[in-house]
Amino acid sequence: MTSKYRPQIPGCIGDLNKGPTYLMGADNRLLYTNDNYCVFIRKPKIEQIGHTLGYLLAFICLIPATVLVSLLVFVYNTSHDVKIEIVSISALIGCFLGFYAILPELYQNLFTCRGAPIIFNRKTGKVYVNESYFYNFKFLKNPLTYLHPSKKRIKEYDWAYLQGVVVHNFSRYSRNSVILMVCKPHTHKTIDHILLDPLRVGVGSYLVWGWVNNFMCFDDLIDLNEGKYKTDEELQFKKEIIEGQGWPDWMVEAFNATTHDELANIKQKYNIEAS
Repeated sequence: MTSKYRPQIPGCIGDLNKGPTYLMGADNRLLYTNDNYCVFIRKPKIEQIGHTLGYLLAFICLIPATVLVSLLVFVYNTSHDVKIEIVSISALIGCFLGFYAILPELYQNLFTCRGAPIIFNRKTGKVYVNESYFYNFKFLKNPLTYLHPSKKRIKEYDWAYLQGVVVHNFSRYSRNSVILMVCKPHTHKTIDHILLDPLRVGVGSYLVWGWVNNFMCFDDLIDLNEGKYKTDEELQFKKEIIEGQGWPDWMVEAFNATTHDELANIKQKYNIEAS
């Protein structure tokens, strides 16, 4: 099924509707929630370690492969056999494309800290992210971005302009991700992407989306003590997850804003341009 949001990202299965739903499950991704905001992680530590090791192994294996193919093209093919040259050059191009594809995934896992939390404030309708630059889901990257592996994007988004899309991972294990498409106001034109829920099997990929929607709709089904940190453990949560990760002071204060006027006052206090 194609998406109504343009441009689409590869593997799109279909769009998700906002509103209260009874299909939900916070799983171990819910870190903390109170009456104002909830926090989900998108990189559980065990998955992050596994992915890092996998991409690191692939990267290491590509190095000798690239060296051997380069030697075959430029040193050992003294007879200049056309068939050998074509195969070798094709393999060399494949190696470079492999580096181009693997490095963003390796960077993303190496430089993602404390699960890359995403915060939803239901009273102001704002969403906050602080994440690796390589979460942007763009395949055609400027090569200069590879020189800044630890670069982050720290942004505030409007929930009203974030639209959920389910994406298939193209494997036989049928695992899906939920992506938030950042749309221009009142259009279906996407200008950015945010990962909400990483790879899950089958219906499991819809559970976090359901939980977030119920929370943003103030649904009574939501249990505010369902996260890793209980509602009265906000200070502990912020100390262990938020502090030292580059979150701006105004944004941390804005997590708990209860009205748009209060949010505007916080931004004015820190000389932040209102969005």
